[in-house]
Amino acid sequence: MNIPFNRPLITGREHAYLDAAVASGKLGGAGVYSRRCQDLLERTMPGSRCFVTTSASHALEVAALLCDLAPGDEVIVPSYAFPTTASAFVRCGARIVFVDVDPATMNVDPEAVQQALSDRTRVVVALHYGGVSCDMTALSRICEAQDLILVEDAAQAVGASYRDQPCGSLGRFGCFSFHESKNVHCGEGGAIVCNDLRFADRLEIVLEKGTDRSRFFRGEVDKYTWQDLGSSYVMSELTASFLLAQLEAADAVTLDRRRSWYEYADRLEPLAALGLIELAAPPDHCFHNGHLFWIKLADPATRDRLTDHLRQQGIHCVFHYQPLHSSPAGKRYGRFSGVDAVTTRDAGRLLRLPMYFEFRNSGAVVEAIESFFHL
Repeated sequence: MNIPFNRPLITGREHAYLDAAVASGKLGGAGVYSRRCQDLLERTMPGSRCFVTTSASHALEVAALLCDLAPGDEVIVPSYAFPTTASAFVRCGARIVFVDVDPATMNVDPEAVQQALSDRTRVVVALHYGGVSCDMTALSRICEAQDLILVEDAAQAVGASYRDQPCGSLGRFGCFSFHESKNVHCGEGGAIVCNDLRFADRLEIVLEKGTDRSRFFRGEVDKYTWQDLGSSYVMSELTASFLLAQLEAADAVTLDRRRSWYEYADRLEPLAALGLIELAAPPDHCFHNGHLFWIKLADPATRDRLTDHLRQQGIHCVFHYQPLHSSPAGKRYGRFSGVDAVTTRDAGRLLRLPMYFEFRNSGAVVEAIESFFHL
């Protein structure tokens, strides 16, 4: 493709840090580079503990373990989400209750969450779609009133915030992704943020295969033993060394991607005014990170024709999540609550446009879209 959908960022410092990590002889997890990554994340979220992990999916699994779910407990999840947003909790025996989303952001609808509550509800998951925060005021109010745990799936939201508070710092746990498709990445990786420090020690044990290995390496115990459930969730030093270079550039990356996002918005507004497409409408109090730019077409057939039209011109555009509640696993492990007014309809007509660091082709993409509509 002349214009790819994504181009993974390389800052230029990754090779030096990788070489230094190799030379150090410390290649496993919980080393110097992991700590430096965690320190950078914690500076943006004072009062929280951050731990880098092997993926956002694993970060969600750790969060789910720490929720102490029992079989039959219910977890409310937007149906418009990545599968591991739900499966992390299914692994703990929970039943998933899928709910609808807000068409302006594709984030979970707080009113749908309120209507889905039952005496079995234990957790609510807020997925910040495209780096635009959910309505955390409404969701926090619901969870506080019902004594529920709020978990942020902030996989796409590094550098984003809600009312000047960083995404990932607003629930009991926040989970980030550093997959190569994200704004900053290390190929595959993630992080979990612990905002209730009562859970920090146990979280560290779960990350280290259920052992108190970290305490042993700090000299706090004379041997380490099996303490809890857990797995190999710790990021290696090789991966962390690559990630460090990315995190150091995160602010500049966010500013650049936001510039591209608003260029798209300005250029596409005339098409939206004509009713040919729909655009996202992030609330003013949400500082988004420009992770992705989507448009909605009239129907799935129009979206597919536009996708083919753009591909013929060397422009790679893709759809996104398929409704979880209608998937085979979603039917097996959960149910939909309320009315599916938005999820299925809009999942079928949403199209993501190319977006990456130093993207300078928004004009060409918009011209190709205009030619599709014969403008």
